[in-house]
Amino acid sequence: MSENTFTPALGRFAPTRFYDGVVALTRERLWRALAAMHVAPRPGDVIVDVGCGTGSLAVLLARIEPGARIVGLDPDPDVLAVARRKADTAGVTAHWRVGMGDNLVEALGADPVDTVVSSLVLHQCPIAVKRAVLASMCAVLRPGGKLVIADYGLQRTRLMRLAFRTVQFADGREDTQPNADGALPGLMTAAGFRDVREVEVVPTATGSISVYVARRE
Repeated sequence: MSENTFTPALGRFAPTRFYDGVVALTRERLWRALAAMHVAPRPGDVIVDVGCGTGSLAVLLARIEPGARIVGLDPDPDVLAVARRKADTAGVTAHWRVGMGDNLVEALGADPVDTVVSSLVLHQCPIAVKRAVLASMCAVLRPGGKLVIADYGLQRTRLMRLAFRTVQFADGREDTQPNADGALPGLMTAAGFRDVREVEVVPTATGSISVYVARRE
């Protein structure tokens, strides 16, 4: 997958400059805090935020544990520029890199990382790319390393399925429907992760967002 084929942060919905305002409608502060809790960064940890967007989660992790090395990776230079400004404003250090989630070893180098985190990325990807990104995440993690994903998961109720249509309008039904059908845990297991668990479910105005955790074999 080339850097010209990624889905923009808001899909067809709106320009990137509106991203933070739109994501705020998803109860972002709650699910990001829950994701950070499950990341549980420690001093010396190397944590990679895949598809970091405007850097909200990466900056939060850097604020929680300044002794961790936080790397935010995204294919969109425009959102990375916002992420840099956000980190500067917060007074935290994070490292920003342009790159694709399906080729993390090349983007990050051969040294394994302790934790990979990703939020609101996989629902935008075609099923083959979901598989490739998860396999790449597994490849870059050290043995026993942790994966934390916050994304739209199984839409369990009629209300949440109806709300999720907003996301499908922006990002397309073909790519988003597997998430709504609950495919992510099975895809994570197939990519080589163990102990895959859905640990949080947050209902929002755009559908329910799940937090998943897993470990590399």
